[in-house]
Amino acid sequence: MSQMSPNNPEIGVFKDYIARQPETLIVKEKVFSLSGDSFDIKLANGQPMFKVSGHAMSISSRMSMHDMSGNHMLDIRKEHFHFHPTYVAQDPKGNAFLTVRNAIKLFGSKATAEFQSGHGRNETLAMKGSWFDWSADIVCKNTGAVVATIDRKYKPREFLAAKQTYALKVMPGVDMALMCALCIAFDEANNDKGNRGGTKGFFDWWFTLPMFKATPRHAKTPACNRPQNEVRLHDRSAH
Repeated sequence: MSQMSPNNPEIGVFKDYIARQPETLIVKEKVFSLSGDSFDIKLANGQPMFKVSGHAMSISSRMSMHDMSGNHMLDIRKEHFHFHPTYVAQDPKGNAFLTVRNAIKLFGSKATAEFQSGHGRNETLAMKGSWFDWSADIVCKNTGAVVATIDRKYKPREFLAAKQTYALKVMPGVDMALMCALCIAFDEANNDKGNRGGTKGFFDWWFTLPMFKATPRHAKTPACNRPQNEVRLHDRSAH
């Protein structure tokens, strides 16, 4: 894992949520929420930090982020008419301050985020590694420093409950709220690349795991010789 050190100047927008020491946030997504994608975000010690609620009927796939006092911090929404999946974060007045783009590559993702820090410097962050890797670094392009690390964690029990869980490790001097918004936008953009806005990308990845790989019993048997009562699974790639 990459070594983390304090960032000077600080990287972020929400000064009250700048990490003063390495912090780990646990992000849990409820994929099948009736209100759209929603997230609960806590510190590793269990302290609740943020809630993100989706708006199922929103054309822009809008999600709203609140702190635990109910203060509306930001909205994350999709921008249409872009060649690459693009998401923006807006303040409660509708002013965009963060743009996330996920370029399509032959292997993995090339996600970048652009925003202006509180001290006025333009920042560009890039995700180093595929979103579906077990871990990925978020790197500041200005300094080359790692500002956060994403460790994705999948457990069968959580999968059956329609939830994804990952740990977001934020280094000192970095805005925890902004990193949460950025990672959620990364997640949405990656799903959007796989299914133009759905969860298909995640499930396609899940079913590539070894425990789901099996050779069909009649894989090399001509169709004319197969038992008449055999039930065939549809080729998922045809849909």
